[in-house]
Amino acid sequence: MIETHAHIYDDAFDEDRTQMLERAFESGITQIWMPNCDHTTIDGMMALATQYPNVCRPMIGLHPTYVKADFEQELYIVENWLHKMTTSTNHPISIDAISTDGSSVPQFVAIGEIGMDLYWDKTFVEQQKQAFLIQCDLAIKHHLWIDIHCRNAFWEVVELIEKVGNSRLTGIFHCFTGTLEEAQKAIDLGFKLGIGGVATFKNGGLDKVLPYIDMKHIVLETDSPYLAPVPYRGKRNEVAYVPLIAQRVADLMQVSVEVLASQTTANALSLLSYT
Repeated sequence: MIETHAHIYDDAFDEDRTQMLERAFESGITQIWMPNCDHTTIDGMMALATQYPNVCRPMIGLHPTYVKADFEQELYIVENWLHKMTTSTNHPISIDAISTDGSSVPQFVAIGEIGMDLYWDKTFVEQQKQAFLIQCDLAIKHHLWIDIHCRNAFWEVVELIEKVGNSRLTGIFHCFTGTLEEAQKAIDLGFKLGIGGVATFKNGGLDKVLPYIDMKHIVLETDSPYLAPVPYRGKRNEVAYVPLIAQRVADLMQVSVEVLASQTTANALSLLSYT
């Protein structure tokens, strides 16, 4: 299976990161996709991408809760990294690129995580919108998909995607916990739903959504170290818990976990061949 969203560079794993990753690989995880937050998280993320090539795969982007008055400076850093990554084919299926200084740069799989968050702080709402639109343009330019964070802001993000108005814009609504109507809207826009630990929560709400959509529209994630699934809810989350999420999703969709694992892996891999 592919873990499509995990902050494994987070300091929550500083004491046992190697062991955590070993547990993940032993559980059947073949790739871990790492969303970026801002300039402070790039070094740790890229170190893991270099240490585990083709397995721990980085994204690049500015997380909405990190958007401040100086967000344009952050986006300049994002653009610089994208320029380092650019290859003659400009295609994300290529794992490594050569930077301007001649060193190897692990290829980014997506622009992310980006979006809007109206839960924590609404001070920089307009800047969040601007940052999202700019990063959507970067995704289109560099033939990458986008990994979307939208907390208390689903329809605001939808409006922005429709404003971009480019059918090539695709990706994942990370940590999807919305309604069936919202799920269908995301699917209609050409996006997949990232399903994580909330699917295992008694009142998580996904039991009213997942039975009514096709497996081809979902991918699996943990959002580690956050949102651990039952029976670890409230504790540190880790990638090795993907099978717990997979089992719950398979039960809700009334398929075997083997079928679900195969389909969600294929769904994730389809994004890597996006052009």
